[in-house]
Amino acid sequence: VATSTADHSADSIVNFSGMSAVAIMSEEGKMETAPFDPRYPNQNQTKYCYQSFVDFHRCQKIKGEDYEPCNYFQKVYKSMCPNSWTEKWGEQMEEGNFAGKI
Repeated sequence: VATSTADHSADSIVNFSGMSAVAIMSEEGKMETAPFDPRYPNQNQTKYCYQSFVDFHRCQKIKGEDYEPCNYFQKVYKSMCPNSWTEKWGEQMEEGNFAGKI
């Protein structure tokens, strides 16, 4: 892998085929992240992560597991939250001691 010494962004990393890492990831699938939410403009995204997790489970509880629009919240929390957090919250929900109101 060839990289410049000053810039180590994904755009600058080139593999042996001459393609950037971003181009390869783009070929493999569409790269997406959570969209901007004006409720959390310039702050730590932890609140956005947590609220999206809670909103997903509230939506499923109210509308049912097959209600497609709930998946928006799941996409956001899976993009924003560390896996270890969501795994722990899932365990807490199963045990009945999750702090959030669902």
